Amino acid sequence: MHPPIEERYQETLDWIYSWVDFSMKRHVDDKHRFFKLDRMNQLMDLLDYPHHKFPSVHVAGTKGKGSTASLIASALQASGYKVGLYTSPHLEDFRERIVINGEMISEQRVIDLADQMRPLTEKVPETTTFELTTAMAFLYFAQENIDIAVLEVGLGGRLDATNVVDPLVSVITSISYDHMSVLGNTLTEIATEKGGIIKPGRPVVIAPQKPEAGETLVNTALERNSPFIMVVDEYSFKPLQHDLHSQTFELISRHSKVKGKKTSSNTPLDLTIPLLGSHQVENAATAVAALDQLRLQGLRITRKAIQEGFQQVHWPARFEILREDPPVVIDSAHNGDSMQRLVETVDEYFPDWPFILVFGASADKSMGDMLSAILPRCELVITTQSLHPRAATPEELKAIVENYSVPVIAVNPAEEALSQALFLAGESKGILVTGSIFIASAAREIWSQLKK
Repeated sequence: MHPPIEERYQETLDWIYSWVDFSMKRHVDDKHRFFKLDRMNQLMDLLDYPHHKFPSVHVAGTKGKGSTASLIASALQASGYKVGLYTSPHLEDFRERIVINGEMISEQRVIDLADQMRPLTEKVPETTTFELTTAMAFLYFAQENIDIAVLEVGLGGRLDATNVVDPLVSVITSISYDHMSVLGNTLTEIATEKGGIIKPGRPVVIAPQKPEAGETLVNTALERNSPFIMVVDEYSFKPLQHDLHSQTFELISRHSKVKGKKTSSNTPLDLTIPLLGSHQVENAATAVAALDQLRLQGLRITRKAIQEGFQQVHWPARFEILREDPPVVIDSAHNGDSMQRLVETVDEYFPDWPFILVFGASADKSMGDMLSAILPRCELVITTQSLHPRAATPEELKAIVENYSVPVIAVNPAEEALSQALFLAGESKGILVTGSIFIASAAREIWSQLKK
């Protein structure tokens, strides 16, 4: 008799995580030995190239790649396609990473796919957890005969496990400083790694960028003879209205023709998205640019389907408002640039509220950039820790915050940190939980338990 599925599923996850898992390491060392595509190519060969059995859209970037990928996938689904979406990391459940038409992969399929991978890992030593997961996603999508996949890069681009695909279009969202130990210390170096997904002759959509990153990406596209679409040159967008649940903006294609082909109408398109903040408007415009490129390649995508898909997109823990009054907001910001965007969004939606910050971050992050951006907006900081192995301890974070003139206390576990924040905030202050996707996820889960 088989053990119950819950037990077999947990055993399968333990096996997947038992491989080389960089997402679980506090500091990535010996990186050059591991970041290469040889093992992934071997796995694809052994599996009979599942990634060649469906067309794909490939999305890299420092910030906004998950939001942009989910917007593209949602619009494609609204267009009537069977769409695979592969993202990472997950918030609460491993199965969130592998989704078809909004439905997570089942526990049984995770078990079955892992069983198919087990004998192959003996032939491909030193497989990483992410390579294994990516191979399983490709296999699942091929087995399910999807029409198209939207694939989010895990780390970087050039040597990321997803970079074995030859996509219909590549997309590069906003680039800023992150994972410098692996990707490099300058925006040029980081953009070179991200630009590694640009394929010869394939179009690449480039989101609004800092000049240094934008120039690097354009040069890479020119070298590879890849048509490049600069969102900031091709589209204009202006906000129309927003509330605490959604925002509406107008998008206009500045050039409705590329090489004689109509990419989109230059009649204004009104779009509503449940993702808040001006950076999400940029992500949505980038998603539209990618969808226009897919339309050029023969996919049927109407303006109505884009409107419908965007309105229905679900991408939690990105400026997610758990309570409106007094506000409790969680956000996955984890570098200086995304923290700056978070502050702008807080100022836009809750200009009159003082905030208590519940802060947890990975030990390998550049804390100074994050804290310089967020602390002026906070009256008190509670440092805490998610269960993730890379998380810095509350005491480590407190010692860093003490360099700034903001009161700080260290509280563990995260449940206790959130209840102290709620007690201290009372009815007069808002609460902001941020610093990593893992602390945002933990707060989201704790909040749902509190509400039961």
